[in-house]
Amino acid sequence: MLKTRLGYSNLMSDEHTCRTFGFLLIDEFALMSAASAVEPLRAANLLSGRSLYDFVFFSSSGGLVPSSSGVGFETLSMDGALSRVDILFVVAGGDPMSFNDKNVFAQLRMLAARGTPLGGISGGSVLLAKAGVLKRYRFTVHWEHFEALRATSDSLLMERRLFVIDRDRFTCAGGIAPIDMMYALIQADHGTQLARAVSNWFIHTGVRTAEEPQQTRHAKDGQQLSALVETALELMENHIADPLSLRQISLLSDMGSRQLQRRFEREMGVSVMQCYLDIRLRKAHELVLKTKLPLIEVAHATGFVNQAHFSKMYRARYAMSPSTSRKKR
Repeated sequence: MLKTRLGYSNLMSDEHTCRTFGFLLIDEFALMSAASAVEPLRAANLLSGRSLYDFVFFSSSGGLVPSSSGVGFETLSMDGALSRVDILFVVAGGDPMSFNDKNVFAQLRMLAARGTPLGGISGGSVLLAKAGVLKRYRFTVHWEHFEALRATSDSLLMERRLFVIDRDRFTCAGGIAPIDMMYALIQADHGTQLARAVSNWFIHTGVRTAEEPQQTRHAKDGQQLSALVETALELMENHIADPLSLRQISLLSDMGSRQLQRRFEREMGVSVMQCYLDIRLRKAHELVLKTKLPLIEVAHATGFVNQAHFSKMYRARYAMSPSTSRKKR
């Protein structure tokens, strides 16, 4: 079984392993966002013919929790029950900035301390930030809450992306973005073939990468990239803090390592791992210039095992040290 530092599971999970995803529903949660997160997991089970994922709904005190449209879900109380989950997603809508349930925040901090991976969907990312469990993590929120949350602290590593996967934190902007994030998680667990089957099942053939619509990728000659290279690049961008090996990228992309290398050299003009390093260094450069995060934490957030190695690679790429770059900003 392949190993990574992705907190909630291992890549290419054993076929007999069933992951339990918990969903903490906040009153008036966004129904579309919740369904977009849960349905891909159900489809993965159906299409694979195996019990790959289980899902459980929680709330602060249990019972029926209404969504924004009035449709409700029966839930379990989060007290004493969350040890059952491999990952917990907080799903919120409405006005998450006004949410102030101290018991929920305490439970989230307890789970973080225990090492349970956490996710935020739509306004759920706001609650994770307010609970203090997104410190030193990159994350995203629904655009409606972005500026209000950013005004509360200049140390939050917020990004305007569809979704962000940073080690054991999984956040997305809501709406139908959870479909894209769950596609990435299913792909990381069970490979591209099943993930594509899930997207096709929902007639969601245009699965978006985390950074869309901010950028469109092109090959070195200005042409569109092949689907195979796009898939590999998506895996790289979703594993910045926990880099994959060439073998892992090849397996999850459903192609051989040599074929992948040839594709990258032809379409990108560089090797697979050089391209991967460039992606990580660009993110590191962004964190150096736009945040006050200590450089050792920038190194860890971009997959470097120590600051010395990070500084060496950074200097080779930008012709100056990270500390000099920060002074010149």
